[in-house]
Amino acid sequence: MIIRELTVHFVTPAFLGNAGQSGQWRTPPFKHLLREWWRVAWAEANRYSSDVNKMRREEARLFGAAADETGRRALIRLRLSRWDTGKEQSWRQDLKVRHPEVGKGGALVGSQLYLGYGPLAYDKNSKGTKLKANAAIQAGEEAQLKLACPASDSALIDRALALADAFGTLGGRARNGWGSLSLTGDMASSSGQQLPLRTWQDCLDREWAHAIGEDEQGALIWRTDPVSDWAGLMKTLAEIKIGLRTQFVFHSGKGASHPEERHWLSYPVTNHSVRPWGGNRLPNTLRFKVRKDDQGRFYGVIFHMPCLPPEQFEPNRQTVERVWQQVHQYLGGRKNLHRSDW
Repeated sequence: MIIRELTVHFVTPAFLGNAGQSGQWRTPPFKHLLREWWRVAWAEANRYSSDVNKMRREEARLFGAAADETGRRALIRLRLSRWDTGKEQSWRQDLKVRHPEVGKGGALVGSQLYLGYGPLAYDKNSKGTKLKANAAIQAGEEAQLKLACPASDSALIDRALALADAFGTLGGRARNGWGSLSLTGDMASSSGQQLPLRTWQDCLDREWAHAIGEDEQGALIWRTDPVSDWAGLMKTLAEIKIGLRTQFVFHSGKGASHPEERHWLSYPVTNHSVRPWGGNRLPNTLRFKVRKDDQGRFYGVIFHMPCLPPEQFEPNRQTVERVWQQVHQYLGGRKNLHRSDW
């Protein structure tokens, strides 16, 4: 067994819900994060093999599987230095952004509420944003994470840790930038490493995220201009997300007989359900991550990990490609976004 001792630092607040839905330091979310990026590392190491059964066997051996009839325990071990509740007990002022589809002709909405709806809620009394549960993990909170795994698996684990540091987020609404974290300590630096890249249209040959997409200009990664605090950056990210979504105009309401272009970004959509899709959920493959630069400023990283929607959505690949091509063009046309790498 090899041991890795790390420090976890949250750059933005995290909603790591416990049984009572309050933010708490717990090991299961960190195991999930490592597992998620291990899959990408495995795909990269296996030349983006589509043999998902082989991947699942190796994943179950290392991380364990509930359906494993042999009773084998996971080979990987995680231990946190703290299991206490997050320190965020109330919510700060929520910077407003304009949403063209709210009210008649548009209205101002809380940027943090927009990106964090679910863990965050609207308070009718204060007419502002509040925590839905009792606590969240504050930006700036840290804990020590100790990891043990077989030496034979250390290369992929180390690669997964580097990717989690560069792109990882944890908890509720993590794909919108909440729960952005950094990892330091006994691990290889992500700086200077190659990215797990694959032509984004080719990534649509399977239903699981296994690589960061690339086009003729390089990696599908965009970086925002830096700002002084995370709240200001979340406003920027909210403006970007509102823009890229509302460029697709709905022509139907609840219970539509077929999906429209915007449905392929993520589903469900408030007030715009698709009857054949029922209660199925389609997560967004465009992800947000918040990092800090050497001067302590906050900047956002937007990256695309494309994959085809599951078969229950009956996806038309040409339609999916057309929608994401339009999203890429939108991001490339914003003056406050720049194509980036790590």
